[in-house]
Amino acid sequence: MTNILERLGVNVTGEEFRPKNVAAVLVTASLPPFARAGSPMDVTVSAIGDATSLLGGTLIMTPLNAADGEIYAVAQGTIIAGGVTAEGQGARVTQGVPTAGVVPSGAIIEREVDFDFAGLTSLRLALRTPDFTTAARIEQAINATFGRSVALMLDAGTVQIDIVGTQARSPAHALGQIENVLVEPERRARVVVDQRSGTIVMGDDVRISRVAVSQGGLTLRIEEAPLISQPNPFSPGETVVVPRTNAGIEEEPGIGLAEIREGTSLSEVVAGLNALGVAPRDMIDILKSIKASGALHAEFIVR
Repeated sequence: MTNILERLGVNVTGEEFRPKNVAAVLVTASLPPFARAGSPMDVTVSAIGDATSLLGGTLIMTPLNAADGEIYAVAQGTIIAGGVTAEGQGARVTQGVPTAGVVPSGAIIEREVDFDFAGLTSLRLALRTPDFTTAARIEQAINATFGRSVALMLDAGTVQIDIVGTQARSPAHALGQIENVLVEPERRARVVVDQRSGTIVMGDDVRISRVAVSQGGLTLRIEEAPLISQPNPFSPGETVVVPRTNAGIEEEPGIGLAEIREGTSLSEVVAGLNALGVAPRDMIDILKSIKASGALHAEFIVR
């Protein structure tokens, strides 16, 4: 902070300068494709020191360096944080993340990435979700659009386009036609589970075989109630704390052995799982066990 003020012409050398409204932050951004000098882009600001909030803060001029050490953009502006903090003498409540925020269009691009896109004779389309069926459909749709063989599926995640064969004026014109081609992607059957919030999301292609499930659990309970033993007034002795612990184990009755019938549609699968009558977090453990038994025909993703 002292160096910043000195660059602005304010000399604070030798002074005890300890401001409490200054935060050390880390500024990051993603350079968009085909970015030109003078174009704006969003930046993310995160506190890396002991700052408790960035609400109402302003980012001073900050150069953004890439991995090659060159400065590609300069950022500054008002920080928009998405959290709030309320604090009293005996308690403190924080909602959201007040130590991180964004500056919309807060950076101006100063350097462009050299790339001769107009000189390409061929390019490759990279599928976000690799799949042989989807790549084959993309190849067929593009060839049908141009009326000739200009697309070739190389693997499950790559389709090569012959720009010269499209007879377009430029690669940009060719991509303008290709991006409007409608292709229905092949979806995988997936079950996505978020253990922190207990959220379960199932795709329409999820199937389940006939299986029997039994679910229960144990509850451990430990209570501490120490006793204080002290001598009578004006008598010799000292106060002694006698520990006293009550420990117990309770076994929940669970759902017993329940049958989940074979489901050929998502509604049948959901109805069978709901028939178990368990909480969402218990349902996550049941789905894990069903997947381990081989009865759940879907990709199981835990986050």
